[in-house]
Amino acid sequence: MSSKPSGQRDLTQGPIAKTLLIFALPTLGANVLQSLNGSVNSIWVGNFLGEQALAATSNANLVMFLMFAGIFGLAMATTIMVGQNMGRRDVEAARRALGSAIALIAGLSVVTALLGWIFTPALLDVLATPADAKPLAISYLRIIFLLMPFAFLTTLASSALRGMGDAMTPFWIMVLNVVLDALFNPLLILGIGPFPAMGIAGSATATLIAALVTVVVTIIIIYKRDLPIRLRGAEWAYLKPDPVLLKSIIAKGVPMSLSMTVLSASMLVMIGLVNRQGVTTTAAFGVTSQLWSYIQMPALAIGAAVSAMAAQNIGANKWDRVERIAWSGAGINVLLTGTMVVALTLVDRPLLGLFLTPDSPAVPIAMHIHNIVAWSFILFGVSMVLSSTMRANGAVMVPLFILFIACFPVRVGFAEFARDWLGTDALWWAFSATSIASLILTLAYYLWGPWRKARMLVADPAPDTAGAGLT
Repeated sequence: MSSKPSGQRDLTQGPIAKTLLIFALPTLGANVLQSLNGSVNSIWVGNFLGEQALAATSNANLVMFLMFAGIFGLAMATTIMVGQNMGRRDVEAARRALGSAIALIAGLSVVTALLGWIFTPALLDVLATPADAKPLAISYLRIIFLLMPFAFLTTLASSALRGMGDAMTPFWIMVLNVVLDALFNPLLILGIGPFPAMGIAGSATATLIAALVTVVVTIIIIYKRDLPIRLRGAEWAYLKPDPVLLKSIIAKGVPMSLSMTVLSASMLVMIGLVNRQGVTTTAAFGVTSQLWSYIQMPALAIGAAVSAMAAQNIGANKWDRVERIAWSGAGINVLLTGTMVVALTLVDRPLLGLFLTPDSPAVPIAMHIHNIVAWSFILFGVSMVLSSTMRANGAVMVPLFILFIACFPVRVGFAEFARDWLGTDALWWAFSATSIASLILTLAYYLWGPWRKARMLVADPAPDTAGAGLT
């Protein structure tokens, strides 16, 4: 383990804050690229194919988001298992964990692709997709389902690479995916050069090509660089699912996936409450949410870095470093998210003008919403970092419960009951109430909860304990 491939970091040694920041920045870059890619693709579709096509992709992308929310937790569980084993210098155990994860996610993705292709029309009916957009949405979404196995495996590989301390390779993988997707979108939509004009199906096909090429290149990189997570010879047997490891991945991964579902569901409830205020307020809230997605990116990247870094140190039994990782991550989040909040607040009017006309009555409403809510993401980011630390040791249920309390009883309850004395502003202060409640509860559990005793156990190389998993 002393001679590490390029890009791989031993996260159990060296200065914590500097290592954490360097490890988090590539993940932040990948998140930004992914969001920009979605925006660029929407521009292609909206400008070349019109509003019906854009509505079709919006409905399809919602389904895609829910699918990736499901895989998110399983990938994070894999990151933690690989990270803990790498911290123990137990490469074989890391490979066993990854092998079972590959089997699970490959199987799920194939089933998802098949069922998705068959039930696409029914799914779109559940979403109440407009009738004039439904045929386009069917063409788009069915191709999107076909790319799921490739995209899921790339996500898993990137998570495993972060678990072993390599954040740069996942970044370059995302760069490749985004470039290919953005390049092929106009070519296949319009039929430029030798390419057929496929309309909205061309946009989905571009994403499919990008996903296929990306997963192939990812595999080539892993084997060409002989990275620790590769499988060779007898190690291919690790692809046979280990029932105990599968149970462990599912037991820890599903609650982490549900956290994404909780956030999405609470936002849908809030959108319903906002819709009662009229179209102008709804439009203002919608464009402000675009800014929030970028404000939250530093916390997401730092949380992922903290999870991988804490996992390695827990595996190495370096608990003093785990504590310092958590507080360093919280401090870096305050710095980066705070900088993002200040920067976007200073230029919020011109940014909002990208989505609305300068004289739109929604602009001042959007600025008002942003001023109330934006700062609270600094607090929420600290909660995310501390939760990521605890999840790195297998404590997943209490952070999920805390998130549920903050997003539903607190957020929705505040929005409803404070309406009489705050009016419409109760909706915006409800987001701040969510962040405050989440921080208080998370901080209390971090300081005084039994999460340090949870122990996400890692597999032992001995054959008779090869199935040891998470507790």
